[in-house]
Amino acid sequence: MLFDKVKAFMVQLDGANAGAEPVFSGGQAVAGRVLLELAGPARVGALKLRARGRAHVHWTESRSAGSSTAYTQSYSERVEVVSHRATLLAPDTGGITTLPPGRHEFPFSFQLPPTLVTSFEGKHGSVRYCIKATLHRPWVPARRARKVFTVIEPVDINTPALLAPQAGAREKIARSWYSNRGLVSLSAKIDRKGYTPGEVIPVFAEIDNGSTRPVLPRAAVVQTQTFMARGARKQKRAVVASLSGEPVGPGRRALWQGRALRIPPVGPSILHCRVLHVDYTLKVCVDIPGSSKLLLELPLVIGTIPLHPFGSRSSSVGSHASFLLDWGLGVLPERPEAPPEYSDVVADEEVAAVEQSPFRLLQDPDMGAEGPFFAYIQEFRYRPPPLYSEEDPNPPSEAMRPRCMTC
Repeated sequence: MLFDKVKAFMVQLDGANAGAEPVFSGGQAVAGRVLLELAGPARVGALKLRARGRAHVHWTESRSAGSSTAYTQSYSERVEVVSHRATLLAPDTGGITTLPPGRHEFPFSFQLPPTLVTSFEGKHGSVRYCIKATLHRPWVPARRARKVFTVIEPVDINTPALLAPQAGAREKIARSWYSNRGLVSLSAKIDRKGYTPGEVIPVFAEIDNGSTRPVLPRAAVVQTQTFMARGARKQKRAVVASLSGEPVGPGRRALWQGRALRIPPVGPSILHCRVLHVDYTLKVCVDIPGSSKLLLELPLVIGTIPLHPFGSRSSSVGSHASFLLDWGLGVLPERPEAPPEYSDVVADEEVAAVEQSPFRLLQDPDMGAEGPFFAYIQEFRYRPPPLYSEEDPNPPSEAMRPRCMTC
């Protein structure tokens, strides 16, 4: 039979090796080939290629129209972000051509649009990219091959908006059976808005418990998926990282001096798609017994391009120093990131001198990358410089003070 003459039919992308598929971004060229292996001569009408990228959302909601009437409302929306068509093989006369047995390769290449949406899979929606090849033959069903590829749209956190500190404050009167039990206040701050997977967020917070019972502070990074269709919205939230502090007793005050909250390998923020968004927030809350919790939310953006180690170093260190001084914190975070090995930056003689010094380097064995895909660059944080003053805090004694030549 003619159908059995096709031994293999597939789509391959250039750059795929050792089982790892290439990852693309907006504006790049996608190149590859369609492979066709025939066991015997085969008559072919055409070989067509189509590349498609689509953002699609769908969910249903139950509605009630009365005591005995119920129906299901469906919401669906889709957006085409990539659409490319090409004919790889077509007879000159528009008829039929006969291919000899053996292996045939049909190369293709096309340009992606400059701006795309990162590939995504969620409960109520997805963003998918694929290439489909269709082999048309007379009197035989069309043969199809499909190849899915991944798009990661770059999100650079080295922008003023994403390097700006984020802060907030909330307070709440603890109530129980319509009686006031005191005021609980919470203030929190982080040194910037943008982070990449694998980084540690130092959380600075102040918890003042004016109530009569202990309270428990907590923090978490929350991912919010928002799906939009026909004017309606559907949201799904998930906690991706969390930490808990020590209980704060009645009338006591607690400080978080850079509590470390590590970001796991998660997808980047999706902010510019018409039908779905992926947002992140840092939620700092205080659990109050017998009352609703006190909640403070700080916005986050998870990017793909980590903090530049040199280009923004001076501004990063300066902003971090003023950030600590604003809060009256002159100490390092609780789990600082380890500095580089001295052997990488100094000579052997200097290494020997350092090893004899009584000051030891801070080491953190838990500071490791979560995965090879989300690589990141560590940001080294040092103790901030002292406050500048026009007056000498330790003036010399009268006997040691130099005399003016004219006195």
